[in-house]
Amino acid sequence: MSEQLIIALSKGRIFKETLPLLAHAGITPMDDPESSRKLILDTNHDDIKLIIVRASDVPTYVQYGGADLGVTGKDVLMEHGGEGVYEPLDLKIACCKLMVAGPKGQPEPNRRMRIATKFVNSTKRYYAEQGKQVDIIKLYGSMELAPLVGMADRIVDVVDTGNTLRANGLEPLEHMADISSRLIVNKASMKTKNSRIQALIKHFSEAVQRI
Repeated sequence: MSEQLIIALSKGRIFKETLPLLAHAGITPMDDPESSRKLILDTNHDDIKLIIVRASDVPTYVQYGGADLGVTGKDVLMEHGGEGVYEPLDLKIACCKLMVAGPKGQPEPNRRMRIATKFVNSTKRYYAEQGKQVDIIKLYGSMELAPLVGMADRIVDVVDTGNTLRANGLEPLEHMADISSRLIVNKASMKTKNSRIQALIKHFSEAVQRI
């Protein structure tokens, strides 16, 4: 039996949009992560498993060898730093934008701005490149609330349709980065399981070109 391949995915949009790419490579999960409590999912190949982890943990699992490959958003990779992983392919799925947003029509304050975000590293880099010092408030969700209660002047978050911003009286102000999901590979696995991983990259690449 050939050596096992482990692919790290997160629940939700990325998992759903990765399914057609897996199918093109002849891989079908035997369980649905939304209904199964299993964290390691079997596939139609005995030697290929899917592990279900938090989106923000995918690069860490791949970096430290908990998985050979993973699919994660560029926003997560920018925050993680991408150490210890190769990023061979833009899968062009789960597309959105990383944006600075704030209350409609409100100018920047004269003092140091307060920015609420879970993207602490990306936000620091973005404002440092502009020569601005800001105070960053780390939040894990409901970023839109922070300016509404006067806790922050701006937020940095991923924006898809912008409906949530508008519903809360906020608007996108600055475009930081275009985000899509990427295939990432553990550096050691790329050496030890090269032919299998290259074959998978080729299948994924073909599938992406059809999107």
